Amino acid sequence: MLDPSSSEEESDEGLEEETRDVLAAVAGSQRAPPAPAREGRRDTPGRAGSGTARPRSPSPSVISEGREEPERQLDEEQDRRIRLQLYVFVVRCIAYPFNAKQPTDMARRQQKLNKQQLQLLKERFQAFLNGETQIVADEAFCNAVRSYYEVFLKSDRVARMVQSGGCSANDFREVFKKNIEKRVRSLPEIDGLSKETVLSSWIAKYDAIYRGEEDLCKQPNRMTLSAVSELILSKEQLYEMFQQILGIKKLEHQLLYNACQLDNADEQAAQIRRELDGRLQLAEKMAKERNFPKFIAKEMENMYIEELRSSVNLLMANLESLPVSKGGPEFKLQKLKRSQNSAFLDIGDENEIQLSKSDVVLSFTLEIVIMEVQGLKSVAPNRIVYCTMEVEGGEKLQTDQAEASRPQWGTQGDFTTTHPRPVVKIKLFTESTGVLALEDKELGRVILYPTSNSSKSADLHRMIVPKNSQDSDLKIKLAVRMDKPPHMKHSGYLYALGQKVWKRWKKRYFVLVQVSQYTFAMCSYREKKSEPQELMQLEGYTVDYTDPHPGLQGGQMFFNAVKEGDTVIFASDDEQDRILWVQAMYRATGQSYKPIPAVQTQKLNPKGGTLQADAQLYADRFQKHGMDEFISANPCKLDHAFLFRILQKQTLDHRLNDSYSCLGWFSPGQVFVLDEYCARYGVRGCHRHLCYLTELMEHSENGAVIDPTLLHYSFAFCASHVHGNRPDGIGTVSVEEKERFEEIKERLSFLLENQISHFRYCFPFGRPEGALKATLSLLERVLMKDIATPVPAEEVKKVVRKCLEKAALINYTRLTEYAKIEETMSQATPARKLEEVLHLAELCIEVLQQNEEHHAEAFAWWPDLLAEHAEKFWALFTVDMDTALEAQPQDSWDSFPLFQLLNNFLRNDTLLCNGKFHKHLQEIFVPLVVRYVDLMESSIAQSIHRGFEQETWQPVKNIANSLPNVALPKVPSLPLNLPQIPSLSTPTWMASLSESTNGSATSEDLFWKLDALQMFVLDLHWPEQEFAQHLEQRLKLMASDMIEACVKRTRAAFELKLQKANKTTDLRIPASVCTMFNVLVDAKKQSTKLCALDGGQEQQYHSKIDDLIDNTIKEIVSLLVSKFVAVLEGVLSKLSRYDEGTFFSSILSFTVKAAAKYVDVPKPGMDLADTYIMFVRQNQDILREKVNEEMYIEKLFDQWYSNSMKVICVWLADRLDLQLHIYQLKTLIKIVKKTYRDFRLQGVLEGTLNSKTYDTVHRRLTVEETTASVSEGGGLQGITMKDSDEEEEA
Repeated sequence: MLDPSSSEEESDEGLEEETRDVLAAVAGSQRAPPAPAREGRRDTPGRAGSGTARPRSPSPSVISEGREEPERQLDEEQDRRIRLQLYVFVVRCIAYPFNAKQPTDMARRQQKLNKQQLQLLKERFQAFLNGETQIVADEAFCNAVRSYYEVFLKSDRVARMVQSGGCSANDFREVFKKNIEKRVRSLPEIDGLSKETVLSSWIAKYDAIYRGEEDLCKQPNRMTLSAVSELILSKEQLYEMFQQILGIKKLEHQLLYNACQLDNADEQAAQIRRELDGRLQLAEKMAKERNFPKFIAKEMENMYIEELRSSVNLLMANLESLPVSKGGPEFKLQKLKRSQNSAFLDIGDENEIQLSKSDVVLSFTLEIVIMEVQGLKSVAPNRIVYCTMEVEGGEKLQTDQAEASRPQWGTQGDFTTTHPRPVVKIKLFTESTGVLALEDKELGRVILYPTSNSSKSADLHRMIVPKNSQDSDLKIKLAVRMDKPPHMKHSGYLYALGQKVWKRWKKRYFVLVQVSQYTFAMCSYREKKSEPQELMQLEGYTVDYTDPHPGLQGGQMFFNAVKEGDTVIFASDDEQDRILWVQAMYRATGQSYKPIPAVQTQKLNPKGGTLQADAQLYADRFQKHGMDEFISANPCKLDHAFLFRILQKQTLDHRLNDSYSCLGWFSPGQVFVLDEYCARYGVRGCHRHLCYLTELMEHSENGAVIDPTLLHYSFAFCASHVHGNRPDGIGTVSVEEKERFEEIKERLSFLLENQISHFRYCFPFGRPEGALKATLSLLERVLMKDIATPVPAEEVKKVVRKCLEKAALINYTRLTEYAKIEETMSQATPARKLEEVLHLAELCIEVLQQNEEHHAEAFAWWPDLLAEHAEKFWALFTVDMDTALEAQPQDSWDSFPLFQLLNNFLRNDTLLCNGKFHKHLQEIFVPLVVRYVDLMESSIAQSIHRGFEQETWQPVKNIANSLPNVALPKVPSLPLNLPQIPSLSTPTWMASLSESTNGSATSEDLFWKLDALQMFVLDLHWPEQEFAQHLEQRLKLMASDMIEACVKRTRAAFELKLQKANKTTDLRIPASVCTMFNVLVDAKKQSTKLCALDGGQEQQYHSKIDDLIDNTIKEIVSLLVSKFVAVLEGVLSKLSRYDEGTFFSSILSFTVKAAAKYVDVPKPGMDLADTYIMFVRQNQDILREKVNEEMYIEKLFDQWYSNSMKVICVWLADRLDLQLHIYQLKTLIKIVKKTYRDFRLQGVLEGTLNSKTYDTVHRRLTVEETTASVSEGGGLQGITMKDSDEEEEA
C-alpha cells in the first residue's frame, strides 16, 4: 500500500551490523555486553565493538545483486547460527517457564479464507441462484442472496482482503447477516411468524449454501500445527512451532534437546540460577565501570542499576515460588529459618540462612511385593503358610494364606518412611496346630537395606532359617521399590573428608537435598535415622574434579567442593558415579564454572547408565556436530534486545502465514514464549513494543490486515513509558527509545492517515468489525503531544477532514476506472454519454450508501465530515455529469431520469439535501423543467383546439387504444412508472372507466395529459420548496385553464347539438349529448385533483373552475329540460284543438258520434298520450344508461318532472272556465298518471312528486273526471285518476 521509506533501508543496514555484533558474541567473543535498548537505532551506522562502520551501498537491491557467492554463504551461515542460538534460549523458556503462562482469555481467531475457497463459495452461491441446489427458498431470500452475491462476493475489495489473509468465514457470515437484518426489518408483519424466526431460517439456509454438498459426516484429518495454534499447546507442540518459526531442523532440535537436558527440571532450574547470578554480576560490573546506556536524564543511571537488580530479584522470587521439581509430586518450598542449635555443623557466614535438621527431612514411599517362596520342605504340603513384612519403626503387614505346596502370593505392601536408609524385614510363618501354641511358627526371615538407587526388579533372597531347620536352601522372591522424592536430587555412598564437617575419612551414605530453588544441602545419613547425621549447605561452594589423594585410603575417583576457608574432598568407587555426583552438585551450587572431567573418553558403566549419563553422551555428540558454542554461550554476554527483535519478527511472519485470520495477534503459545523470553533475559517492555509496532506497520504497509487495537495497545505502552508513567514499573527511558518512539509515531501517523484515506479499501464492508473506529481512536491518540493532555477536537477534525478529502478523490478515481468512464466520455454519442453517466450515478449512490451502512458508525463523532466527503465526491462527479449534459441536444428530455435518480437519493439524506451538489443539480434542471412544462402547456392547448374541432363526441371505451397520437414532447420513461406516449400506463383514476362508456377522446386525452404531467413533476420531488410550489401552482392553473376551455367548448357543442334536435315526441337524446354531459361530469371530478392546491390557496383555482362546471351543468340540464318540456307543450297544443267552443272541437265531436253508430271508431288522444309516455320512458333510459353521474340524473329528472307538471297546470289553468273535452281529459289523465309513476320509479322523491302543482292538476282532473262521468253516458272507458282502477295499456 505504501512505498518503503528511506528509514527502512537504514534500518536494514543497522540490522546487518547488529547481526555481526551478536554473531561475534555467539562465537565466544568477550566484548562488553551491549546496552539493552541499543538494537533499535535506525540512524546509527556502526556500533561499539563491531569495528569500523561499513560504508553504505546505494540501495539494498544493489547490495543483493552485487553480492558474491562466498559472502552470501557467509551471511546464510551467520543467520543460521543466530537462529540456532535463539532456539537454544527459546527451548529453555519452553522447558522450564517460571514467569509466564499461556493465556486462556484471548479472543479465539477464525479460520482464514483463501482465494480457492472464495472461488468455491462464489460457485456455490451461483449454483443456488441458478436453482441447481436442493435448498428451498422464497423470493425474498433469493433476492437477498443475489444482492449479497453481486455486491459482496464479486467485489474486488473482498478479493483483495482475502488475498491479504484478513478475512474469515465469520466475516462473510456477519456481512450477510447484517444485510438480511435490514431487509427483514422492512418486510410487513406476518401473523404467527416473527422476524427473528425468519432471520434464523435465512441464516440456516446461508450456512447450507456455504457448506455446499460437503460430507458433514466425514471424519476430519489430524489437525496440523497451525490449525491447533489457537489452543493451549503442550511443550512438544511449542517446540515444533518454533522449529518452523526459526527454521530449525529436526536433527538439530534433537541434539539441542538432549544436550540441554530439557527434560531434566533440575538442570533447567540450575541454568536459570546461573543466568540470574550472571545478570547480577553484570549489573554490578556496569555500576562499577559506569558503563551505562544513554538516558534522557543523568539520574536515571543509578535507577537503571536498581531496576536491573529489582528485575533479577523478582525472577528469583518467581523461581522460589515454583515447586522444586516439576512432573513429580509437588513438594512446596519450605520457608528457611535460622538454626537455633548449630553445634553439629558449621554453615559458614553468620549472615547466611542456616539449615536445621528438620529442614532436610525426607519422605519415602516403599512398595514391597512378595512373589513366592522356594525350597520349603520342612512343613507338610497341606499346611498353611504366610509372610509378614515391615519397615522398622513402622506398621506390619501380612500376606494372604497359601498352602505349603504352592507358597505364592503376589501381595504388595505400601509403606511410608522418613529414613533414607530404612530396614525392611520379611518373615515366613506357618500356622501352629498345637492346642497350647500361642504363636505361629517362624520358618525363615530376610532383612533388606534398600535405597532409592536399589534395583526395582524382583530378585531371590536367601532366608535366614532357625537352627536344625530342614530348609537349608530356603529363598524368597520379592521386589522392593523405594521412590525418589522430588527434592532428593542424588544419593549414594561416598568417602568424604572436610575441615568443618565429616572430619574423618570414611564411607558414608550421602543425599543431595534441595530445600528450595536456591538452597541445597549435602547430608549424610545413618541407618534407621530420619534426620541427617551431618550436613553441609552448598551455597557458595564450587565443585570440580580432582586428582587422587595418595594419603587417603578408600575411593577411586576424587572430586571436591571448595569455598573460601573450607574444602571438602569426596571420592567414589567408579568414574560414572563421580560424574553423576559432580553434575548434581554443579546444578546445586549455581556456579558459573562448568566442571569438565580430565578424561572424557572412558566408557560408561553399562549398569550405571542413567538419564544424566545419557545426557553426557548426547552432549558429547552435540559437541561433535559443532553446536557446543550455542549451548555453552553465556546469555548475559549476548544482545537479547536484538535477538528478541529477530524472534518476534519471525514469529509474527509465521503467525500471519498460518491458517487463522489473526490480524497480527499472536497465538496463546506464542505470547507465552515471548513473555517468558522477555522476563527471563531482561528484554525491556518498551523495546518489545517498539519492535512490535515496527513489524506491524511494515506488514500493514505491505497490504496485510492488522488490528488497530494491537497498534493502539503497543503505542499506548510506549507513549506511557517514554513520558515516564512506568506501565511496567520501569522508570528509565533511554535516548534511543525516545528517538525511536518519535520516529515510529510519525510513521504511524502517516500510516493511519493513509488507511483512513483508503478506508473503503482498507476496511471493506466494515471488516474487520470495529477496525475503522479503532483506527480513528488511535489517530487521536497519536496526535496527542503527551499522554495527559488531550488533543484539541478541532485538530483531530482537521486531520480527518484532510483524509476524507483524499478518500473522495481515491474512491471516485477508482470508481471511474471501474466504469471506464474516461474512454466513453471522449468518443461516445450524446445518448451513450448520458447512459454512462446514469450508470456512474448509480455506482456513486451505491458507494455512498455502503459508506453510510458500513462506515458511518465509525465517523459518528464527525457526521459533518462525512457529509463534506460526500460533497467532495459529488463535486468530482459533477465534472462528468456536466460534460454529458452539455452534449445533449436541445429540448431533449432523456436526462430527467438522471435528475430523479440523484434527487431521490439526495433529498432523503439530511446532510446532503440542498447541499452544494444538490443545488447545482437543481440549477441545471430548472430550465429543463420550465421548458418542458412550457412545451407541454402549448401542446395540450393545441390538442384541445384541434381535438374539439374534429370531435365526433363518440364515447371512449378503451382509453389506451383511443387516444390520438398527438405530436407532444416525449414524456420521459422514468424508473417510477411515469407515463410515456404512445405506450402509457393508465392513471389510477381511469382504472374503472376502461370498462364503461366515458367522455370524448379529446377530453380523455386532456385529462390524461394533465394528470401525467402533474404526476411527472410530482415524482421529480423538487427539493427547493419555493420552486416546487411555483411548479405546483402553475400546473394547477394550467389545468384550471385547460379544463375551463374544455367545459366551454363542450357547452357550446351541447347547445348547438340540442338546437338541431326536433321538438316532437320522436326526440331521442343522442349519444353525443350524453358524452358531452359525461365530459362535464369528468371535468368536475378531475378538477378536484388537478386544480386543487395543498395549503392556503387550496380553493383558489378549484373553486373557480368548480363554479364554472356547476353552472354549465345547470345550464345544460335546463336546456335538456326545456327541450323535453317543449315536446310536452307540443302534445298539449294538439289537445288544445279539442277546447270547448271551438269550431274544430264541434266538428270532431259530431263526426265521431255519427261514425260510432256504424263502425268502431278509434279513440282520439290515446295514441298521443302513448307516444309521449314512450318518449319520456326511452329518454329516461338513455340518460340513466349513458350518463355516469347519478346525482345529475336525479336533478335532471326532478327538474323535468316539476316543469312538466307546471306546464300541464298552466294549460289547465288557462281552461279553468271551460269543461275539458273527453279526449283531452283522458289523454291528460294518462300522461299525468304515467309521468308520476315513471318518475317515481326513476327515484324522484315524494316531496317533488306530490308538489302543490301536482295536487292542483290532480284535483282538476278528478273534478273533470266526475263531471264527465255524469254528462257522458259511456264515461271515460276505464281511464280514471284513481290509483286502484285498472287501465288499459297503450
